[in-house]
Amino acid sequence: MTHVSARRGALYASVAAAAWGTGGAAGALLFQSGGLGPVDVSLWRYLLGAVFLLAVSRLAARRRPAAGRPANREPAADPVNRPGAAISRRASAALPRLLLLGVGMAVYQTAYFVAIARSGVAIATVVTMGATPVFTALGSRFLLGERLERLGLAALVTALAGLLLLTGESALGGVRQGQLAGVGFALLSAAGYAGVTLHSRRHRDDPEGTAIGGFVVGACCLAPFALADGVLPAVNLPSLALLVYLGAVPTALAYGLFFRALTALSATTVSIISLGEAVGAAVLGVALMGERLTPLGWSGCALLLAAVTVLASAGREHP
Repeated sequence: MTHVSARRGALYASVAAAAWGTGGAAGALLFQSGGLGPVDVSLWRYLLGAVFLLAVSRLAARRRPAAGRPANREPAADPVNRPGAAISRRASAALPRLLLLGVGMAVYQTAYFVAIARSGVAIATVVTMGATPVFTALGSRFLLGERLERLGLAALVTALAGLLLLTGESALGGVRQGQLAGVGFALLSAAGYAGVTLHSRRHRDDPEGTAIGGFVVGACCLAPFALADGVLPAVNLPSLALLVYLGAVPTALAYGLFFRALTALSATTVSIISLGEAVGAAVLGVALMGERLTPLGWSGCALLLAAVTVLASAGREHP
């Protein structure tokens, strides 16, 4: 595995957050154009994410010359060393932890989309993202022994203050009774997300294999429920384009970078940087879904981005 510096890890986490910020809106649009439910969208997201990430890994393996082999010599056919074989071997050896990871991914992803369906993109994302770093910081301290430094604590408090402003009246008093269940699912998603982050930080030797294995196991967990509802989307250009985008950008790209970031940064640092997702999701909710943000909400976006930027630019490596 190639070493990732702390600053590059912070960049990876930031790009992943930006990509994730578009995932909620893409899922919400799929509810409308594709006739899919939350479980169906999650299943397709994981299946396509695994396909895209595996394709990229195999392509990279083909382009990477083996050590000590002349670049102009055609390699002999060797099924043991074929592209992707190393990932497969490591995934098999790590099957127990991949099973746990995949179940966690299935739970938090589906709970997130259910929260979107019941409470809207902005509220679902804000509650999920607001609770996640708190759960992660507690778990990181007691399970991994990673202390939250002063800069990290200040960034966490500032980012949560920004999220509180971003929620505005919707989260503080304007949540309708029908949206309370969505808030509950958002908290469940946050707990699952924190668990996946902590688990991946503990086992960080193979980020690509971890992502692919987690996608496959998560899809297997969701398949029976999706098949019961009818998993096929409506065949039209918008729904197919959204599925491809959801699998490629907020899934394959974002998770691939996320797991790499966890090889260099603490779980809490990555989770705080990932709060940038809330800003992108809220803005897309306003632009595409007809949701509204108050002036306080826009101030919260600015405050949150400032906290994430400071923490990302001062990222420190954790062994």
